[in-house]
Amino acid sequence: MPKLGMEPIRKEALVKAAIVEIGRAGSLDVTVSQIAKRAGMSAALAHHYFGSKEEMFLAAMRHILTLYGAEVRGALAVAEGAEGRLRAILRASFSPGNFRREAVGAWLNFWVLAQSQPQARRLLAIYQGRLRSNLLSALRPMAGERAGEVADGLGALIDGLYLREVLKTGAPDGAAAVSVALSYLKTTLGTKR
Repeated sequence: MPKLGMEPIRKEALVKAAIVEIGRAGSLDVTVSQIAKRAGMSAALAHHYFGSKEEMFLAAMRHILTLYGAEVRGALAVAEGAEGRLRAILRASFSPGNFRREAVGAWLNFWVLAQSQPQARRLLAIYQGRLRSNLLSALRPMAGERAGEVADGLGALIDGLYLREVLKTGAPDGAAAVSVALSYLKTTLGTKR
């Protein structure tokens, strides 16, 4: 008989193992056995909890998005003013927890998965909608009627910085990524930020 309360612990271990394995492999071409082994359990147990590899990948994506969302909300809660809110969003986007090698690799592969999997596409659409909404809120006082255009450009730049990071070696440099985004903002708005 299974121990009560072990399911959430095991599911979390499998989700974290999936993120690491996807990041390590650089693709979704990982097996449930590889993920389960990294999590310290059997492939049969992994299938029991998730049903399929695709469901495990979606759970990993939800996990990444949940951590990202919590970090953004926390950063926004203490931010002051429009520029402070914008900097908080950028710092959260490129924080060590969100902008680590495994998470960057997982993001790249989830973008690929979203091309063919409706649930992944929906999760990415939710992320993009929330990011755009947060950016618009910060940019309206700074960019006026251009806020939508600037938010779209900044959102694309954030995604692009993640994509470029996949090709680099070494630890991701979140501070450098934030600096690039702020330089874009400065140039786009024509201000001295």
